[in-house]
Amino acid sequence: QRVKEVEDEVLELFMELEADDDQLDFPVVYASARAGVAKTNWDDEAVNMEPLFETLIKEIPAPQGDLEGPLQFMVTTLDYDNFIGKIAVGRIVRGKMKTNQQVAIMTGESTRKAKIGRVYTYNGLNRVETDEAEMGDIIAFAGIDDINIGETVADAENPEALPSISIDEPTLSMVFSVNNSPFAGREGEFVTSRHLRDRLFREVETNVSMKVEETDSADAFKVSGRGELHLAVLIETMRREGYELQVGKPRVIFKTINDKLCEPLEALTIDVPQEFMGTVMENLGQRKAELTNMVELAGYLRMEFVIPARGLIGFRAQFLTATKGNGIMNHVFHGYAPYKGEIPSRTRGALVAFENGETTPYGLNSVQDRGTLFVGPNQDVYAGQVIGENTRELDMDVNPCKKKHVTNMRSSSSDEAVRLTPPRIFSLEQALEWINDDELVEVTPESIRMRKTILDRNARAKAAKNKK
Repeated sequence: QRVKEVEDEVLELFMELEADDDQLDFPVVYASARAGVAKTNWDDEAVNMEPLFETLIKEIPAPQGDLEGPLQFMVTTLDYDNFIGKIAVGRIVRGKMKTNQQVAIMTGESTRKAKIGRVYTYNGLNRVETDEAEMGDIIAFAGIDDINIGETVADAENPEALPSISIDEPTLSMVFSVNNSPFAGREGEFVTSRHLRDRLFREVETNVSMKVEETDSADAFKVSGRGELHLAVLIETMRREGYELQVGKPRVIFKTINDKLCEPLEALTIDVPQEFMGTVMENLGQRKAELTNMVELAGYLRMEFVIPARGLIGFRAQFLTATKGNGIMNHVFHGYAPYKGEIPSRTRGALVAFENGETTPYGLNSVQDRGTLFVGPNQDVYAGQVIGENTRELDMDVNPCKKKHVTNMRSSSSDEAVRLTPPRIFSLEQALEWINDDELVEVTPESIRMRKTILDRNARAKAAKNKK
């Protein structure tokens, strides 16, 4: 337990945020959500959560403002309903909001007129429709389809804007396209470009830090977000909803600032046992990370880095392996800086199936000596699908569907039992990290497969030759 250390860390954080004396004199409640207990003194016996609730009522002031003044409401979150459309969520800072009320929507210097539709308050997690809500209430309303986070909903006659909220820009982009593999349509319900387009543009209605752009192809869309995890959550949500799609390698979004090519940087914080410090430092050094701070915390080391966003692509899996699952990492956007130079990518090639069929133990046994397998026996594969990782740098075409032919003359070893190494199974995020520029991840409700963009091996070889 690191109770006292965490208290000191919170105090240091407040000091870094330039908190005043009143804010630094904060009350402390020791609570366990799992056990359902809380206490204000560490030596007391905890029996329920009452100390926490009593502290909230005592220490947190009731909302303050002018109940009878002109309306001011800040949009902080967006939701969407198939029946009533976009829903804005936030807190009424001043005045009252009523159903069918005429309001002004304020964004910076611009103001536009609109009309409130339905108004909802919250009972727990459930929305409850109401005719009127007042200052201090956290509410939701519908009826304005072009509303966005950071905008002020104000009184139509006396509009006054609140300070706007800044939203982090996307730093990473991926191409989402229609699944065109030989297995397309087998497992998904929504497989066409119209399905994909409608779903992606519906996402940006509420996910304001994500952007979707059309491309030269009607079957592909460029989706930009705040990192691999941000995009992976969307992909995972879509596959659970029944969508089939394929996505390319994540790419960072570069900018030109003062005639210099600049890239996004992330502030990375890592907590690891001291024994793994050397490995982590070496891995991050190759990814152009700069160490900015390091402190010791009860047997752990906390290291803070500034690292290019592209240096984090593929790092999470490597980090968990290097620390044997004992490391903790998190990162936030730091800013843009001049391009840091090349970062080494995957150093091993892919094992690629060169014919359609069902994998056999015999075929996989002949392939597993070449590298690490991603598929097991009796699985359907297609030509161009990545079925393993080569031990060498170059890609290798293999046949995991090969069958043992019966002959009149067989050696004594031909009937020995085949022993296969268990295949390496990828999560969605691991697959996105693993692929190279000439590869895609095929995502369906039931499967995650990796494949070459060009499935035919002759066409692939020709394209590689032309590229050189």
